[in-house]
Amino acid sequence: MPSFDTVCEPNLPEVKNAVENTAKEIATRFDFKGTAAAVELKDKEITMIGDAEFQLVQVEDILRSKLTKRSVDVRFLDKGDVQKMGGDKVKQVIKVKSGIESEQAKKITRIVKDSKLKVQAAIQGDAVRITGAKRDDLQAAMALIKKDVPDMPLSFNNFRD
Repeated sequence: MPSFDTVCEPNLPEVKNAVENTAKEIATRFDFKGTAAAVELKDKEITMIGDAEFQLVQVEDILRSKLTKRSVDVRFLDKGDVQKMGGDKVKQVIKVKSGIESEQAKKITRIVKDSKLKVQAAIQGDAVRITGAKRDDLQAAMALIKKDVPDMPLSFNNFRD
């Protein structure tokens, strides 16, 4: 029976490269000389440090441009709140989303079931497996999911015929 998996997986090596390139640019830019501006990646969390919130916005802008150049969707980023550190420094933690949350998975299965296509959707861990009798129905389901869930960077893999 033909099937495919709907997943939400970032390309972590490219995210790591983008963070490293951002750190290099921060080190060489004139407007960041002598400041506490820094960025680092640890366990799917990007930590940005700066002297003020304005500086964090600049660092985030550089990070977003580096991610875009490396064709990593910026919808994977989940920004946290700006936190005060010792002195006048601030930091912000950005989580890199990985996997489909149960609420989103339920939404995807509801969309597929309400579409009247001859396919079935089943939640399997942090992925949603779609099965059907015909490839055309599966491709229609892919188009439907991409159209109805624009806020998540979903990809489709494990296509079996």
